[in-house]
Amino acid sequence: MADAKKASGLVSVGILVLAMLSVQCSATLAKTLFSVMSPQGVTALRLGFSALILLTFFRPWRKKVPVGGWRPIIAYGIVLGCMNLSFYMAIQRIPLGIAVALEFTGPMVLAALASRSVREFVWVGLALLGVLLLLPVGKFNAAVDPVGIGFALCAGLCWALYIVFGRRAGMIHGATSVAIGTTIAAMLIFPVGLISEGTALFSWSILPSALLVGMFSSALPYWLEMIAMTRLPAQTFGVLMSLEPSLAALSGFIFLHEELSIVQWTALACVMAASAGATLSGVRKR
Repeated sequence: MADAKKASGLVSVGILVLAMLSVQCSATLAKTLFSVMSPQGVTALRLGFSALILLTFFRPWRKKVPVGGWRPIIAYGIVLGCMNLSFYMAIQRIPLGIAVALEFTGPMVLAALASRSVREFVWVGLALLGVLLLLPVGKFNAAVDPVGIGFALCAGLCWALYIVFGRRAGMIHGATSVAIGTTIAAMLIFPVGLISEGTALFSWSILPSALLVGMFSSALPYWLEMIAMTRLPAQTFGVLMSLEPSLAALSGFIFLHEELSIVQWTALACVMAASAGATLSGVRKR
């Protein structure tokens, strides 16, 4: 019995790691498309295909939206679109691992503001140390684009708002909120991509890759994360998610040949430790 439970836990961990790898590998694929299409265009296609996949799976039109239920889901969709666009604008300019680490600071600050405990602010301080180590100051980070850093931090802010509005939308719409929210995000960003690319947005040479990005960045990892969340303790789930910056850095190194300095790896370690520490603290409070 114990062996079966242990095996089930290992499988669940593997499922979650696979979900994170899916997200980061899709980001590397999206970054390779920047040579032929702008981040605005790639974001538009990614959200468009993601929306089509999620709408087909969840079919949210079967559920009636209550009075007053559109406000949180619209806000959720707007920040989702802005988060995706900001992140892609960031990884066009800076390495993937650095962008993901900077993006993680949004949820970290949100957690600290929600708890207001000294311990939480210690973790935020550690995360901010990681951010400071990534700033383009000195010989180690001089080549890091400050505009890219700004876009990554903007994506982090949007991620924090995504959590706030996503929680509210989920309470009203349940699991279908991701399909509705992604559709709203696609409706917001698609005109931006169309203005940026024109008819080139519908180029047959890029649509198959964009479909893969949409599938592996949203549809597949969302399904895998749902499975993992039902099988893993919240503590284990949160700590494992803190590994995402390192997986992003490894994905960038393997597929995009993005090398990080020792200082940058130290910064990523600070952010990951802060995320894991905040997760463990939150679980103990419950």
